[in-house]
Amino acid sequence: MKSVSKWAAICAVATAGLLSAYAQISGGQAYQGVVQIVASPSASGTTPTSPGGPQTASDAVRLAKQASFGPTPALVTRIQSLGVDGWLNEQFATTGSTYADMAAGEVRTDFCASTDVTCWRQHFSRLPVAMRFYADAISAPDQLRQRVAFALGQMIVASEQEVGSAAGIAAFNQIFLVNAFGNYRDILKAVSLSGYMGAYLDMADSDKASPNENYAREFLQLFSMGPDQLNLDGTPKRDASGARIPNYSSADIRGVARALTGWTQARLAGAAPNDGKARDFSKPMVAVATRYDSAAKTFLGVTVPAGAAQAASVDAVVDAAFRNPSTGPFVARHLIVHLVTANPSPAYVGRVAAVFNNNGAGVRGDLKAVVRAILTDSEARAAPGANSGKVKEPVLVMTGLARAIGFATDGYVFATRDSALGQPVMRAPSVFNFYPDDFPLPGSTTLKSPASKLLSSTGVLRIHNFVYDWTILGDASRAEYAILSGMPRSSGTQPLWSGWEAFGTNIDGMIDRVNTLLFANTLTSTHKTALKNAAIAVTHPDARTQARKRAQMIFYVAATSPLFLVDR
Repeated sequence: MKSVSKWAAICAVATAGLLSAYAQISGGQAYQGVVQIVASPSASGTTPTSPGGPQTASDAVRLAKQASFGPTPALVTRIQSLGVDGWLNEQFATTGSTYADMAAGEVRTDFCASTDVTCWRQHFSRLPVAMRFYADAISAPDQLRQRVAFALGQMIVASEQEVGSAAGIAAFNQIFLVNAFGNYRDILKAVSLSGYMGAYLDMADSDKASPNENYAREFLQLFSMGPDQLNLDGTPKRDASGARIPNYSSADIRGVARALTGWTQARLAGAAPNDGKARDFSKPMVAVATRYDSAAKTFLGVTVPAGAAQAASVDAVVDAAFRNPSTGPFVARHLIVHLVTANPSPAYVGRVAAVFNNNGAGVRGDLKAVVRAILTDSEARAAPGANSGKVKEPVLVMTGLARAIGFATDGYVFATRDSALGQPVMRAPSVFNFYPDDFPLPGSTTLKSPASKLLSSTGVLRIHNFVYDWTILGDASRAEYAILSGMPRSSGTQPLWSGWEAFGTNIDGMIDRVNTLLFANTLTSTHKTALKNAAIAVTHPDARTQARKRAQMIFYVAATSPLFLVDR
């Protein structure tokens, strides 16, 4: 207990020193929320470079924060070498992450013995898929693909909270990985026929006698056009009285629901269609002609004639939503918010939406072109302004810290930590995700801060304690890093502190690297002095242990600071 008390005292002094530095930078003003704390405008001392040429380290780190799960020295160097356009081209061609093998493992719901906890976790929980998500986020080379897939999965939501099939979860999320740089229409079609989504939003077994409207409603409201008509720049269209104009009516929802009747999950191993325990949530749904409403249907200005095939009805729904004028700005704004900034200007949204509508070659919905437009736009690449950036969501806090330190992991420790931090991937509390894109910044009447919904006083404290555990108490012998007994693919977690031990007594070198990876070289001399004082206070008779403990202290103070918890 004495050693813990000593560390706690040192941490308290160090944190107080750094917060004092923040107070000096903000002119003594009271702290009003993390997005209002900004580094000195002259801190980086650089002007952003053009997307085509070599990048400064600061510019490379900013892109890495927007387009990966966190900067690493190798990633920063690669972006600097290739430039923005070159690195994007490389990433568009890079693969590595996948859930396809896990999607092939669907089993009957009576497969596991009631007492076999490991079997249940392996087949009927998010755990193995979430482990793969985090392992790939930390180490797989296709960082941009994964970040875009993560953003898409927070727009088109299906959750383990309602449907506990590991293979189904894997197959559903594979849709986003495969199509991250593909066409948005393909995503809409694939999720509409997904066996997993069919169970989550009740499209499976929807019958012509009583069509279920759940999927139809969320498909329009959340997955495509949104509830209100939008201008190209994402601002709402209004009628003569100033009221917003709805994109669809209850009659449209009913028409879409009728068009989507007559589908159910495929069955495993040739089981009978009425065998509810043999549903295969990992495969596209199959048609059941007797349940399909073959009468004429009208929705969203489209009429499906009587006698049209089931597949034609689905295509009519997908096309009507995909081609709606509001879909481009709706999708564009969501992706900008999740990759770059919570408060994009209407002009930024409009420029990206225009690319969604036409990639320059007459193709609508080209996500590769959309992602390129988002990340090369002047609002993404120019020096950040007062309202730029976004609060880190807990998942990105974890991965950003781990990638900066250096981790080798099977993902298990992340998948156990994310629940406590309020963001268990693939287990959103509802179809509305963990937070809405328009969640207001507390204390502001105009700014949005979506991830702030997760940052209650309890949530902030949990993040602080998490950082403490993985830095001050983050030696490789930490119990939570151990291999998960009985779980396939479990190899445990190892923080790679050896690279930091190699700095020896070079505290300035440690701080410089942390400044680059966590802050894009925006720390002032006051910040650096506070970090150095915190590190110097740590002593140990063994030189490597002392270097590691000093690095852990620097990371603890830095990663619990407002400047780290906001990506600008």
